[in-house]
Amino acid sequence: MKRDYYEVLGVSRDVSEEEIKKAYRKLAVKYHPDKNQGSREAEEKFKEVSEAYEVLRDPKLRAQYDRFGHEGVRQEFARAGAGGFGGLGDAFRTFEEVLREFGGGFGGVDDFFGGTRTGEFVGERGADLQYELGLTLEEAAYGTEKKISIPRLEQCPECKGSGAKPGTGKTVCPVCQGHGQVRNQVGFFSLAQTCSNCRGAGEIIKSPCQKCRGQGRVRHRRDIKVKVPHGIDTGSRLRIVGEGNAGLRGARPGDLYVAIQILPHEIFERHNDDLYCRVPISFSQAALGTEVVVPTLNGKLRMTVPAGTQTGKTFRVRGRGIPHLHGYGRGDEYVEVVVETPTKLTKRQKELLREMAESEEEAYPLRKSFINKVKKLWEKKT
Repeated sequence: MKRDYYEVLGVSRDVSEEEIKKAYRKLAVKYHPDKNQGSREAEEKFKEVSEAYEVLRDPKLRAQYDRFGHEGVRQEFARAGAGGFGGLGDAFRTFEEVLREFGGGFGGVDDFFGGTRTGEFVGERGADLQYELGLTLEEAAYGTEKKISIPRLEQCPECKGSGAKPGTGKTVCPVCQGHGQVRNQVGFFSLAQTCSNCRGAGEIIKSPCQKCRGQGRVRHRRDIKVKVPHGIDTGSRLRIVGEGNAGLRGARPGDLYVAIQILPHEIFERHNDDLYCRVPISFSQAALGTEVVVPTLNGKLRMTVPAGTQTGKTFRVRGRGIPHLHGYGRGDEYVEVVVETPTKLTKRQKELLREMAESEEEAYPLRKSFINKVKKLWEKKT
């Protein structure tokens, strides 16, 4: 059984993000493999506190964990295909970044993954990119496929990402001996600093590629197809693995996050998976009752409005809303009736309304009740 993440970090449930970070740093130093050579238990503890930190440092994951526990986090990761999380594996892909964040304090990244490796420096992962995609309500409801064009850094076709002029190679940095870092021992800790000579590459390029000027990457605009699932809403993010910027020195590329924004609709308003619309009817229709045609996302339907319907009355039409993103079924549609007061009347219409007004007292119970209350108020004052 997994232990409670707050218990793992030794903090209370109402702790701040900064205190979570401090607690993690303390425990990570304590259980780091450099200080516990050969200890399998320390390595497992180190992974446990890192997993707890990765969940509790993220506001959305923390809220999900607070409400549903470990199962809630697992479900959040399971929805990665339509949201912004890449699964627990993704948390450990950012693990290297976490180590680098605290790396100066306990030995750096390379030590944890098996010690220093001469001439085997791993490049920097490519940056993630974000693209804002506007969708119509219909596209969001039923899903669609969009082609988007994004500018990004791609591997140089001339040098294949090496940064060196074709036909030439690289040489090992004489300062760091290919490590990419210069290390100094201070007490228990091995303090690692990026080599200033090669800037962390571990290698020196004497003849840089002319196309990319030794960077190994060039800027290019790429067309990408994005499959949008049905039921998606504003605020959702689609993660497309490997479509971000190319990594440095052969490292893996970043990911592309497509942020969804639903465009305003001229008829409907969306609230979660329910739709809301307003349908105007005439005074006579409201008084006598009628049948009105109601628009829906997939056609139209006829709805009965009973006699005496007041303006603002809302009718619920089941199953005519947005398809659920996770699972089956759909939301509902809510139709608000608005009684419209006529602005242009013929002479005959005015006559009929005056005749009705002479005998309308019993036809308007709300108005009659209000007048009686006002009369009683005046009587008290006199």
